[in-house]
Amino acid sequence: MAHLGYFQHEFVQRRRWLTEAQFADLVALAQFLPGPSSSQVNLSIGYLRAGLPGALLAWAGFTLPSVFLLWGFALWLWAWPQTESGWLSGLKVAAVAVVAHAVAGMWRSLVTTPLQQALALGSAATLLVWGILGGSPWAQVVVLLACGLVGWRWLDAPPVTAAPLGGGPSRRTGTLLLLLAAGLLLTLPLLAGWGLAGSCWT
Repeated sequence: MAHLGYFQHEFVQRRRWLTEAQFADLVALAQFLPGPSSSQVNLSIGYLRAGLPGALLAWAGFTLPSVFLLWGFALWLWAWPQTESGWLSGLKVAAVAVVAHAVAGMWRSLVTTPLQQALALGSAATLLVWGILGGSPWAQVVVLLACGLVGWRWLDAPPVTAAPLGGGPSRRTGTLLLLLAAGLLLTLPLLAGWGLAGSCWT
């Protein structure tokens, strides 16, 4: 979420590579798909700017360094366990502050009606309570579907103020990929419940 807030500030407000509506479309698509939303939005922006080479460079500049950093950090903790160190708690507090700042910035630009605010707050509360009660991966799917139905029924489409995103594969390829993503979205929670998918869902 913190990365998305940075993307919104850098690529929408400062560089103006995307409009607010286009960025919101990318975030919504990334939230629908399994996997890290920030990486998916990053790849999408790179692809929209320079095709597959742009997506590859975006991945190399954003995702690949974090892989090496986390790998090295994990090796360091494995060699010198310090899970109770105060500085780790400090990092967690700092992360919460960064995420809260990002959420506040995106809230001002993307959540503009009372119904949208109610959906956002209700979704957050539902997932929080569901998690405390021991919930399941289906919680995210149920909340997404419920918000989608409410938006389809009661939210007006925003005015078209910019060209659509464009680019991407053919309609046939896109349909096949969408069906594949939907299949994974529905089957991975079942596999996780049976102990077959491990942490794939996350």
